[in-house]
Amino acid sequence: MRLTAAFFKLVRLPNLLFIAITQLLFQFCIYHPIYQGNIPDKDDVHFFLIVLASLLIAAAGYIINDYFDINIDEVNKPEKMVVDKIISRRWAIAWHLMLSTAGIILTIIALPVLRYPHLVLANIFCVILLWFYSTNYKKTLAMGNIVISLLTAWTILILFFSKFPLGFAHHNGSLNIDPKFFRLTFLYAGFAFVISLIREAVKDMEDLPGDEKYGCKTMPVVWGIHATKVYIAVWLSVLVASLVLLQVYVLSFHWWWAVLYSTSLIIAPLLFALLKLFKIHTVREYHRMSNLIKFVMFSGTVSMIFFYFYL
Repeated sequence: MRLTAAFFKLVRLPNLLFIAITQLLFQFCIYHPIYQGNIPDKDDVHFFLIVLASLLIAAAGYIINDYFDINIDEVNKPEKMVVDKIISRRWAIAWHLMLSTAGIILTIIALPVLRYPHLVLANIFCVILLWFYSTNYKKTLAMGNIVISLLTAWTILILFFSKFPLGFAHHNGSLNIDPKFFRLTFLYAGFAFVISLIREAVKDMEDLPGDEKYGCKTMPVVWGIHATKVYIAVWLSVLVASLVLLQVYVLSFHWWWAVLYSTSLIIAPLLFALLKLFKIHTVREYHRMSNLIKFVMFSGTVSMIFFYFYL
């Protein structure tokens, strides 16, 4: 039982559930309402295989990240360590390889190589990218944050691209790209990218002691805390301004409940984070800020539900 709990902790079960919820909401609250009556046979079967593949690849990424972060985690969060404490390094590598391989196999089953070679290669690239993120990129200035943000956006983008064969050709029952589907896909993928950039920078401030000790070139180490906060403030301001403009646009459709939800559970927490940003200084305060941003990620994702009723 202790080993099972440790494994779920190692693969970040709550984060995996968040990925699954994001993809489920996108499929059934955005894709289904837009293409109702025109959805190809077995589309949902392929969808669930893609979700499972995404979860396995993400879980493998979390494992290899902890494997290479043992020294840093001993400084930043010794009480949360699993690798080398409960699960051996050898088993961590074995699980990483097994989950990554299973994720790629499921991708090939869900997305036949002849029609979707770019997506199979993209998921293979994700596995490789997660390895290099853990070994190199996360220790370099901004690169690690960009990689994680791109991978976060990819959990939505892969579903969009999976609906259309290579070249978006309209043949053999494939669909045309609906403008609403295109806009909503890149709206949520863009939100995921920016909010991840913000959260990764906040986490870098939280992890500063260990990163500094082991020579990681993260923003707080290279630029300092104040400059990192300015960077975060710029992205928060851009995100809030974009969301406010979006609510003004949505008001023209009289989507009152959606506007109320977005204002109170997405925009307001972001404004609160912006106001508190330059007043926090301790690791505990940075951790709370990180959790607040994670809440906004979740509430932003859940807003997809409104499109089930409005589309």
